[in-house]
Amino acid sequence: METVKEKKAVSKTKETITISGAEAIIHCLLEEGVDLLFGYPGGAIMPVYDELYKFQDRLTHILTRHEQGATHAAQGYARVSGRVGVAMATSGPGATNLVTGLADAQIDSTPMVCITGQVPRHLLGSDAFQETDIIGISTPVTKWNCQVTEASQIPEAMAKAFYIARSGRPGPVLVDITKNAQFEELEFSYEKCTGVRSYNPRPTPRTDAISEAAELINSAKKPFIVWGQGVILGKAEEDLKAFVEKAGIPAAWTIMGASALDTAHPLNVGMVGMHGNYGPNILTNECDVLIAIGMRFDDRVTGRLEDYAKQAKVIHFEIDPAEINKNVHADVAVLGDAKESLELLLPLINANSHEAWHNLFKEKYKIEFDTVIKNDIHPTKEGLTMGEVVEEINIASGNKAVIVTDVGQHQMIGCRYAKFKESKSNITSGGLGTMGFALPAAIGAKMGAMDREVVAIIGDGGYQMTIQELGVIFQHNVPVKIVVLNNDHLGMVRQWQELFFEKRYASTVMVNPDFVKIAEGYHIEATCVSERKNLKDAVQKMMASDKPFFLEVKVEQEDNVFPMIPSGASVSEIRLK
Repeated sequence: METVKEKKAVSKTKETITISGAEAIIHCLLEEGVDLLFGYPGGAIMPVYDELYKFQDRLTHILTRHEQGATHAAQGYARVSGRVGVAMATSGPGATNLVTGLADAQIDSTPMVCITGQVPRHLLGSDAFQETDIIGISTPVTKWNCQVTEASQIPEAMAKAFYIARSGRPGPVLVDITKNAQFEELEFSYEKCTGVRSYNPRPTPRTDAISEAAELINSAKKPFIVWGQGVILGKAEEDLKAFVEKAGIPAAWTIMGASALDTAHPLNVGMVGMHGNYGPNILTNECDVLIAIGMRFDDRVTGRLEDYAKQAKVIHFEIDPAEINKNVHADVAVLGDAKESLELLLPLINANSHEAWHNLFKEKYKIEFDTVIKNDIHPTKEGLTMGEVVEEINIASGNKAVIVTDVGQHQMIGCRYAKFKESKSNITSGGLGTMGFALPAAIGAKMGAMDREVVAIIGDGGYQMTIQELGVIFQHNVPVKIVVLNNDHLGMVRQWQELFFEKRYASTVMVNPDFVKIAEGYHIEATCVSERKNLKDAVQKMMASDKPFFLEVKVEQEDNVFPMIPSGASVSEIRLK
């Protein structure tokens, strides 16, 4: 069994040397500080893997059990570490299996570089064995991509790939390299990319826009902040906290922004969105100034756009100009990095408290607590709820765990009730909603933060989409904790069928295997809980373990997630039951 080890990437390629294209790729990775990558070998990328074999002391390769697993692991690694995740695959089906992860990383702004092998240049366009136009396929779901057909092109392409992936609003990049280019020799030297013509990843905030924003904020009676992942990507967590505290403004987060501000902070009023908290959603349509920081006003946040915050002046702090006025009109747009923008804004903000306005959020929270929250985390009914499982994880981890969620009911419950003290603690598939994301993403997250506890919370449906990645946990002894909340259904689809399709449960019942035996087959300690009296001890045992651990919790089959904004409804039409 291999054990995950810390390795430092050291490069000795400052001077020009004559090497193959395959070896050049390895040197490029080392020059960019890469010490860990995820992938799956095959014919068209085999020369690179042959060279990788020689660099095992400096570059750890994790063999995932599916190429999609490699991309999600790279995403988890990137999200928790703040570094660029790297995934590698062969041509044809190997490359196409990366597409879901690329699309997920694109919409969730995750820095990732994917390297694919390709058939030799003279076979391009001939429908050769395992040839696929991965450039054409991946163009809509990458920040940038390119095809390399000569060895001499490799250093520049790789340098540009890493620069584009990590700069500005981060995203995934794909570099497709033909097999002949891997075999050819080149005079190799490496120069990191520091800029690309016509690409301005970090616009400078305009001082007049900052002043206009400050004037609106200072004169507001009911200001409201909604922040997103841009705060985390911009390393602006402390700046957000200083702004919130000085201005005394209630602040809520999108699902991707969770953990930027301590969950327990008195001005943190919860999550917005379809299954967010009652107060932040309903009071969005009562605020007079809406301050959006590093978020993109996606449909899950806004509900019906024509009814979203029409009474408010909107200030939008955003690094990507494509997001300005895309969904919601901004009265003041501050284009720039979140940290830089908030640093310029803070001196212009008057100290305030907005106590009466904040009290409205407290009143709405009490309504939600009495109607929903109390029953989710302190249930009196016989069956176990997802919420109480998450609460036990909070208690056992001291609110310090990295929580990785898949997609579905458990995701909404996990994001609603997980408590965070540290940034980069909430890893989920937000924009694309990719089932199967959590298990490989948790593996990558643990490898990116070996000093932190990583807990994957997964539904029984999504778990089986990438269950084969248990093999990675076994082979590399990755001490990740896996919690499957099993309701024997595709829970979120079943909820919609109950509420909107007259309980016609079409293809949502799951006949599941023995998950404990499967985990034990991979030599992972495992247990199953179906009664409340056993839950606390099982969670504490899991969290106390320094090895991989699998916990299945059998929860109520027909438990629904509320509050809920029905699809196409206004945020004011949020339902509590």
